[in-house]
Amino acid sequence: MTQAATGTSTERTVQQRKGTGSGTDRTRSAVTLLVLTALLGVSVTAGLAIGSVHVPPGQVWGIVTHALGADWQEPDWSRARETIVVDVRAPRVLLGAVTGAGLAVIGTALQALVRNPLAEPYLLGVSSGASLGAVSVIVFGVTLFGPASLSVAAFVGALGALLLVHATARTGGRITSSRLVLSGVAIAAVLTAVLDLLLLTTDRGNETRAVLAWTLGGLGGVNWGTLWLPSTALLLGVGVLMAQARNLNLLLAGEEAATTLGLDVARFRARLFVVLSLVTGVLVAAAGPIGFVGLMMPHIVRLFVGGDHRRVLPTAALGGAVFLVWADVAARTIAAPMEIPVGVLTALCGGPFFLWLMRRDARRGTDRGVA
Repeated sequence: MTQAATGTSTERTVQQRKGTGSGTDRTRSAVTLLVLTALLGVSVTAGLAIGSVHVPPGQVWGIVTHALGADWQEPDWSRARETIVVDVRAPRVLLGAVTGAGLAVIGTALQALVRNPLAEPYLLGVSSGASLGAVSVIVFGVTLFGPASLSVAAFVGALGALLLVHATARTGGRITSSRLVLSGVAIAAVLTAVLDLLLLTTDRGNETRAVLAWTLGGLGGVNWGTLWLPSTALLLGVGVLMAQARNLNLLLAGEEAATTLGLDVARFRARLFVVLSLVTGVLVAAAGPIGFVGLMMPHIVRLFVGGDHRRVLPTAALGGAVFLVWADVAARTIAAPMEIPVGVLTALCGGPFFLWLMRRDARRGTDRGVA
């Protein structure tokens, strides 16, 4: 078979796997995006309205537009309610949307890069590495990069953990699903043990309690002054991944097929590992290690839009944002006045989903070489 024929066959395989080219698929994708956009608007409204002090939805947007300088109704709310909505809930809801969207697109990209349906930052130890880096800065009081020191340390920890998991799982040039997940779980356990040791041996009692709560994942404590960094990281990550969506699609057919179509897989994977680690580090520094969002969202949205990453990435971002905003609303209200760490709720949802994926893949016999 000639090289041209091989390339044509490979391209056909890629098209079949990602399910592109159908007008029905494009229509379904557009409808899904519209529905999720509307759901995100409803979710943000609910996040601003629901809490220990209930604010009517109409009043919520009156307060928001008033804060933006566009008064479309006469203010009929108290100053306290305005402070709650604008200064307390709004940054928290936006951080939830940003973090959920970021974790979803990171999970989508990781599953393509390592060709493993179980890949996501939390399970592969990336979040644990980021957490260890961030906690090290807090415990040792490192301020080398000023206010960005926490995010820089989290990025370094996330990148180191991801590279270590990938290197540990590779044997004979191949990686299987089970070996990748087991390597991630093992390395995450080691990094978590080191993190716990740091917390137990530090003499900063108040900081230790705060960090322990942070390691469970949560959106409290954010303000407008700190929201810009995770938002910038999300825009950077989504922009880079959307620009590389075609190459992510090529990996669906395997390394050899992608190489045949002109992709330098090793270099491409290395570059995206850096980008994904950067985004993960910034998000973990802002919200703590929140697991399973990056596992669930890609699989759910593929049921509606197929496997083409040009459609999966934006849809997963919207789905992740909606999911985490509602998870935070539940965390604030289920046991009120006590607040449940949002990472606990995502784990309660993601754990059964992970087990279902493992059983499904075991039935399909998918434990094969993936990279």
